[in-house]
Amino acid sequence: MAEPGPQIESSDDRDEAARAPRTGWLKLLPWLITLACFAYLYGKLSGAAGREGLSLLAYLTRVFTGVDWFRWLLLMVPYSFFFFLVDTGVVWRVVNDFNSRVRYRDMLPIRGSSYILSILNEQVGKGAMGLYLNRRYGVPGWEVGSSMLFIMFCEFYYLLGWASIGYWIGHDSLPAVFVWIPRVGLGAILFFALWLLLFRGKTQLASAFRDRPVFKAFREANLRHYLVVVLMRSPALLAAVVIYTLALRLFGVEVGFVQMLGFLPVIFFGAATPGPMRTVAITLWVALFPGNHEGEMAAFGLVQHNFFIFFNAAIGLIFLRRANRELFD
Repeated sequence: MAEPGPQIESSDDRDEAARAPRTGWLKLLPWLITLACFAYLYGKLSGAAGREGLSLLAYLTRVFTGVDWFRWLLLMVPYSFFFFLVDTGVVWRVVNDFNSRVRYRDMLPIRGSSYILSILNEQVGKGAMGLYLNRRYGVPGWEVGSSMLFIMFCEFYYLLGWASIGYWIGHDSLPAVFVWIPRVGLGAILFFALWLLLFRGKTQLASAFRDRPVFKAFREANLRHYLVVVLMRSPALLAAVVIYTLALRLFGVEVGFVQMLGFLPVIFFGAATPGPMRTVAITLWVALFPGNHEGEMAAFGLVQHNFFIFFNAAIGLIFLRRANRELFD
């Protein structure tokens, strides 16, 4: 019997083999970031507990027991509902501009139920909205994906814009590293101008990039669409500045509203970093805030971000039965 000849590896096999290590690193990266954040927090909290002559457990227990949790809930529960209404309004506006006519009240169960899946991953939640709009209104999935990408793009500029305003108003009270905010803002403005030119211009050079289905919303958008999303999203951030400032005072840390306006957009950038428990955002509270308040800031970041995630998911449960009925019937 003749021996089998050498196996010829196809280009698809080689591409798959090359993609496997990259995919593995992408899956591992959020956990590596999380471990680095926990290591940093452990070092800072252990040092703070040592200065107080306490064990780490006793130090954190003292921090948590010193908070008036009832007053904290009176702040956070209404803010979470307010954020939900604003967030739904942004999605409703973008979907109506680029996808399909949907009433605001019909968008509430779509956005609310997606919060449940967002506990695991924000992108999974956005994917659920795409499935819902496809089943309920016949919107192609790639069109919804384009709209979600448009919202994420606008959110970057909305946070950067308010971070720049916060730095401009209160830069004297912010850490020196915040001097990079106006520099990043200038680069972002230049990029945005080129971005608009790419999608509003008629050049054939970039047509292969511009005409991809995922960029449908950007092809149809003009400057007004970008500004509308930024303006509609802004009340949520301004409310957060007030709520987070008052809530932080319950943890024994005094901070002004202007100073919080400088910090909060940067920390919200950290909250968008992939990883469990919003560890990057929690770490930023400890790393960026001046003063010896490591325990208070770590506890504050932990409860603020995780309460927000899980309470939003609880809001989603209110709409889950209706969402399932409309999605699967």
